[in-house]
Amino acid sequence: MNSPVEKPWILGLTGGIGSGKSAAAQHFIDLGVHVVDADHAARWVVEPGRPALAKIVEHFGPGVLQSDGQLDRAALRKLIFEVPEERRWLEALLHPLIGEEIAHHLALAKSPYAILVSPLLIESGQYAMTQRVLVIDAPEQLQVERTLQRDQTSEQQVRAILKAQANRQDRVSHADDVVVNDRDLAWLHSEVERLHHFYLTLRGGQS
Repeated sequence: MNSPVEKPWILGLTGGIGSGKSAAAQHFIDLGVHVVDADHAARWVVEPGRPALAKIVEHFGPGVLQSDGQLDRAALRKLIFEVPEERRWLEALLHPLIGEEIAHHLALAKSPYAILVSPLLIESGQYAMTQRVLVIDAPEQLQVERTLQRDQTSEQQVRAILKAQANRQDRVSHADDVVVNDRDLAWLHSEVERLHHFYLTLRGGQS
């Protein structure tokens, strides 16, 4: 009798803005690991033709659509930013759908483990879908510098985003593994490779 193929276990990967989370995720992909990005899932569920978009238009009116039928995120953001009840309504609609979307894409994994990358892994409760959590951490000043280099934004804006995200202590307290990414990309790649080889020895993400 053939033993059933073990389902891949799920690693949650998170980190604050400018921590190097995306660079780490990309290197896992290059090593052949199946990676699902929660931000992508959040975009997929509101694509034209998906039920969520129809419900959003029914609720908020056609003003939340662009002329090509895509969701006008800026218009929607403005509506929910001003009214907390509306934001809660939208979250109640989208969070379960995003969860299903993530689960569906994780289930396609052929690698021994798969990764859910989410900037809000801890805050959104998405870490409950994972067996292990890896946090890419970086000193705050470095996060600010990296983000300023990457995005056309102000230091004030970056610090506002940092405040909105889980604080470092909170994120790290949920972590099984932490990489303090305060060196260069080559070093980050070597850390990812070290973890990858370790993860391949794990059953179910733990022992």
